[in-house]
Amino acid sequence: MSALLQVTTDGPVRTLCLNRPNKRNALNAELVTALLSALDEAEQEESVRVIVLTGAGSAFSAGADLSSLRAMRDAGLRENQEDSRHLAELFRRVYQHPMPVIAKTNGHAIGGGCGLAAVCDFAYVSRDAKLGFTEVRIGFVPAIVMVFLRRKLGETQTRDLLLRGRLVEALEAVEMGLVTRAVPGEELDGAVDDLAHELARETSGSAVALTKQMLARVPGMGLDEALDYAAQMNAFARGTDDCQAGIEAFLNDEAPPWTQAAQD
Repeated sequence: MSALLQVTTDGPVRTLCLNRPNKRNALNAELVTALLSALDEAEQEESVRVIVLTGAGSAFSAGADLSSLRAMRDAGLRENQEDSRHLAELFRRVYQHPMPVIAKTNGHAIGGGCGLAAVCDFAYVSRDAKLGFTEVRIGFVPAIVMVFLRRKLGETQTRDLLLRGRLVEALEAVEMGLVTRAVPGEELDGAVDDLAHELARETSGSAVALTKQMLARVPGMGLDEALDYAAQMNAFARGTDDCQAGIEAFLNDEAPPWTQAAQD
């Protein structure tokens, strides 16, 4: 794995740590590639059930660094399109990854870094962190993250964040629904660890994957289409191994098999 990304595993929990502390973990093409590869590798390992994203040093991720901004300024349209699609693929991959993904936002998350936290299923944030999308303040457009924020927050909050380009405190980010929870910095590791192991122990991997698939698809459907899709998924889920095993365990007053697997 690239030195830009530190990968560690604690039982069923795989942690991906952005490792550019001297650049405040700014996203560049190489780091985006490393993250995509790590997400693919985690999906191939049956023992991994939950992914945690975090940053080395004092920041989670401060978006693009100076060299990336210079490259963006000097590149042609085709090069910029390829770079933009690369970042869009990372956000899409996190958003649709079959495993739950937790952002352990240990410090400031700005621009693309805030976008990375926002597309995770859960984002726990240190209370002293600030978050936001400052693109319009340098003449840029927060185009890719807008697709996800519009789904997550609705139009009012999305406009407030994107058009003003302001940074918000962690507690305000929780109130508006941008992140899940704000905790004191010294408690962040423990809070994320508890959530990650709870997800690995208490939930079915296949059920989570199917639920995430539906969460991504349903918002783009009309009512009748969504209900038909939901009925099909409901019926399909009943026949999965995890559902069969979960029902059997419930009827016998036993723990389902994924609980034991998470403890092994």
